[in-house]
Amino acid sequence: MKILILGAGQVGRSVAGALAHEDNDITIVDTNAAALRELREKQDVRVEVGQASYPRVLERAGIEDADMLIAVTNSDEINMVACQIAHTLYRTPTKIARIRSSHYLDRKELFTPEAVPIDVLINPEQLVTEYIFRLLAHPGALQVLDFAGGKIQMVAIKALHGGPLVGHHLSEMREHMPGLKARVAAIFRRGKAITPTEATIVEVDDELFFIASPKHIRAIISELRKLDKPYKRIILAGGGNIGNRLARLLEDSRYQVKIIEKDNDRAAKLAERLDKAIVLEGDAADEDLLLEENIENTDVFIATTNDDEANILSSMLAKRLGAKRVISLINRPSYVDLVENTIDLAISPQQVTIGALLTHIRRGDIVAVHALRRGSAEAIEIIAHGDRKTSRVVGRRLEEIKLPPGTSICALVRKEEVLMAMENILIEANDHVIMFVTDKRYVPVVEKLFQVGINYF
Repeated sequence: MKILILGAGQVGRSVAGALAHEDNDITIVDTNAAALRELREKQDVRVEVGQASYPRVLERAGIEDADMLIAVTNSDEINMVACQIAHTLYRTPTKIARIRSSHYLDRKELFTPEAVPIDVLINPEQLVTEYIFRLLAHPGALQVLDFAGGKIQMVAIKALHGGPLVGHHLSEMREHMPGLKARVAAIFRRGKAITPTEATIVEVDDELFFIASPKHIRAIISELRKLDKPYKRIILAGGGNIGNRLARLLEDSRYQVKIIEKDNDRAAKLAERLDKAIVLEGDAADEDLLLEENIENTDVFIATTNDDEANILSSMLAKRLGAKRVISLINRPSYVDLVENTIDLAISPQQVTIGALLTHIRRGDIVAVHALRRGSAEAIEIIAHGDRKTSRVVGRRLEEIKLPPGTSICALVRKEEVLMAMENILIEANDHVIMFVTDKRYVPVVEKLFQVGINYF
């Protein structure tokens, strides 16, 4: 597939890295020549220096025979104009754009083939907000991912001392919780994936990925660590797009929310827009302010500014002063390793965004893609099509399907029914198949596995 990526920022670079090794022809366009030069040296991509919305620049980048345009510059306007030009002048088949401003997103009639022809809108702030909200609903989870419209979820949990299942076989979990509808999709031990079996003994610091019905997730978490009480008191550091969105979402739920914003004008606007949340003007890294706001009684402190350093410092301070759980947005992957043992959870906004992008880029009828473990693994929801003659999976039991190494089928969703993966289950046409791929190099093999033979059409 020939893909043009407009913008060499964090998301653009990450998407290029995810796609460059999957038999795609990638070209990246940006005005920053130094950033493009570094990309060209590190990754197998073409680069083009210039304004991403100029037809001549797009032509030099190869827009005329591109299969897909991904516009992820820092400017909503440039992204929209580039998609308009790609449609009008070159009839580019698929156009994906990152649009941040609610002033545009609130007017859905803008994004039609007759107006601004964008096939897929990606709003990173909304994606990150929803991601954090799901985490808060499941205290102790490292990740919570939705599949099949929320009928089933995947949750990542770190095994800690005191968990009933720690030091025991996985099979014992069913003895503790009869009728449990769940399956272990993968286990990572000391950074490496191991294949889970009923005889696998759970060790401290193992990272386990479960697929389960949402109603069972809290019980599963309680097997691997001391169960946290439901969160109630939350402090947000930063009233930007994500902080503002998250505060609105949380104040409509059961949470007591405070938001700290340094900028005077923005703090005043937040106070006007928010109904129940308390807005504090100040620096989230001010020890006196945090103590004054009873940080030691805070259930979760979440740093949501655009500044990695500010997020890290305020999170470390909040943790030292007694916040029970600390979450920080961190864009630079190198910073995540530095803070691994000092804050509870680091969230990469670009990794959350990449999953949404990959859903529309992967081959096959893919409903959802979630990038895991800094992009090295993926969880995929894909729809099976065809019949036994035209498909490698439809009409076959799970035990008959030859999966690539480190790949497992975790569950099937058949209409309204959720089926946990068992060897004798038969895949039917239109089943939603939930898969875990511990090594993303094998994703193209999975895509090919679900492709339908020509006779089907």
